[in-house]
Amino acid sequence: MSKEIKKVVLAYSGGLDTSIILKWLQDTYNCEVVTFTADLGQGEELEPARKKAEMFGVKEIFIEDLREDFVRDYVFPMFRANALYEGVYLLGTAIARPLIAKRQIEIAHAVGADAVCHGATGKGNDQVRFELGYYGLDPEITVIAPWREWDLNSRTKLIDYAEKHQIPVAKDKRGESPFSVDANLLHTSSEGKLLEDPWEESPEYVYNRIVSPEEAPDKATYIEVEFEKGDAVAIDGVKMSPATLLTKLNELGGANGIGRLDLLENRFVGMKSRGIYETPGGTILLTAHRGIESTTLDRGAMHLKDELMPKYAELIYNGFWFSPEREMLQALIDKSQENVCGTVRLKLYKGGVHLVGRKSPESLYSMEHVTFEEDEVYDQRDAEGFIKLNALRLRLLNQRGKSKISPSYE
Repeated sequence: MSKEIKKVVLAYSGGLDTSIILKWLQDTYNCEVVTFTADLGQGEELEPARKKAEMFGVKEIFIEDLREDFVRDYVFPMFRANALYEGVYLLGTAIARPLIAKRQIEIAHAVGADAVCHGATGKGNDQVRFELGYYGLDPEITVIAPWREWDLNSRTKLIDYAEKHQIPVAKDKRGESPFSVDANLLHTSSEGKLLEDPWEESPEYVYNRIVSPEEAPDKATYIEVEFEKGDAVAIDGVKMSPATLLTKLNELGGANGIGRLDLLENRFVGMKSRGIYETPGGTILLTAHRGIESTTLDRGAMHLKDELMPKYAELIYNGFWFSPEREMLQALIDKSQENVCGTVRLKLYKGGVHLVGRKSPESLYSMEHVTFEEDEVYDQRDAEGFIKLNALRLRLLNQRGKSKISPSYE
């Protein structure tokens, strides 16, 4: 330890690992620990985290409901881009990390802390995401990453440490955990242990947010989602706040078996990992958003967005939310959404989200131009010149090929 730490803000869940980290920080750095617990819609009671922190003598305890901030300022901007990492992953874990990092830094400044600490392991993406967030907001902050420092590198050692220091260990935590779970309002991710073999199908009990498509209702559910400037604002005509709307979509998606994903992904740190993701509301929202864009976005703007999306998604996955390039892309994306408004009608049925209707006051769809019946706005003879101009380079290429045929000297 080259620098003396007087006060550190710990991202604290109240679970076994972060409780051990809390005690370890006190013992190793002999410093004051401030705990920060964020409610991002993970569905857990957070008051036990306060009681545990008090048990350790923590004087400054921050427990904050950030669900609206999370959806409004992070999830919705990401969905304006239709962001998918490696074509399928809706980035539920990655998009939560910058908000947690931001609040940690803000709290550190408010309480005069000189360090922040997270509980991410040295093998995963989250250590990168947290720390890029920290340094992007405060380049002088000291970061403590216990999993890269301590020797508590097994479940047995962690439990022994907990028992030695009288840290409560739930009975189901005394054995080897079957898999790890991370959850927020956008998704639930499960990975590790019994899920590590990518050939083995994930057991049904891993899924806790979405019923199996086989068990979903035999009757389709129809809903209408309304958009303003690229953001969903209402379901079936009822205006809702961002977090309330996503919660409702989660309920609808979960009940209809929508949003399961078994993904073997490329981590930023270099290895491949398998994740089981449940993103019911987000899966519906993506289909709905693309549906309203299809009628309101110009072809050039729409195709450019699709070209830029993989880069945007990769930046979020890798932890560069606070980077200038992500902000530049966000400005472009947000500009594209100025006229993305209207309503889409969706059919939810046994794991599928089907777009069945769309309408918008800013629609670029013209029935006069596309009709198969007689019209007065489109002269089909104009297509001939259009085709010949586009074919010119192909014809020239073909002629060049023929001109290079060697003459005969017989």
